[in-house]
Amino acid sequence: MSQQAHPTPQHTEAAEANEPETPHLDFEGTTPYEDYVRADVLTHLQQTLSDDPGEMVFLVTTQVMELWFTVIVHEWETAARALRSDDVPTAVAALKRSVRELQALNASWKPLAALTPAQFNSYRGALGEGSGFQSAMYRRMEFLLGDKSASMLVPHRGAPRVHAELEKALHEPSLYDEVLRLLARRGHAIPDAVLHRDVSLRHEPSEEVEAVWAALYSGDPDDELARLGEALTDVAELVWRWRNDHLVATRRAMGAKLGTGGSAGVAWLEKRARKNVFPELWTARSHV
Repeated sequence: MSQQAHPTPQHTEAAEANEPETPHLDFEGTTPYEDYVRADVLTHLQQTLSDDPGEMVFLVTTQVMELWFTVIVHEWETAARALRSDDVPTAVAALKRSVRELQALNASWKPLAALTPAQFNSYRGALGEGSGFQSAMYRRMEFLLGDKSASMLVPHRGAPRVHAELEKALHEPSLYDEVLRLLARRGHAIPDAVLHRDVSLRHEPSEEVEAVWAALYSGDPDDELARLGEALTDVAELVWRWRNDHLVATRRAMGAKLGTGGSAGVAWLEKRARKNVFPELWTARSHV
């Protein structure tokens, strides 16, 4: 019986090189993927401060959240610019993308949702005075939603670039301000007090704005302004879910103790969770 010859490594490499699906493997320096994604930078940003293996999960999850904040701010700024140009389809498309991104952001709580107090305490000390409310990109998200507060710039005074970006966002119209200005340009009765308000302050509900949304929702459901309202409502619902998921995860991990960074912890989050984004879009539904 003849013995079958085994292919040499050289023959194997030559055969693989001739296969049509073999990708290009030989690059000078880094790969084009690395040049674009900067994966090596991303995967070396994790500097844990404790010996607890759970800290890596907490740190990476938090960094992933920051990346999603960045994408969502980009989408909402895109939508705001489109609304200033009366381009509702582009605005709605950006809002719909942000809905999928918010869903992914909210799913980021899953690795942390089952933390016990003992597990969190094993590395909580490493956070020092660090707290999520100090996130500058999350603050930009809140400002775009109309939840403005000049006091929230204070933690960033030591970082000039970040502080300047937040101050600029504070004094710019929010996404909802741009929506209401669009409604006014389309002939809807948005009060002058709303249109010319100090946009560095938190948006306050208006009965007149509520009446405009009620009228839009009582009309053609396929009207582009009604579709805009629904896209905004989808965003608002997921922001509410984000705040509640944050509340539940924090309550499970640390109960009613004070939060890191001197925050009130659960009490602070409970207050935030009670607030609706784009409030008139919700109250108008009682009048349709």
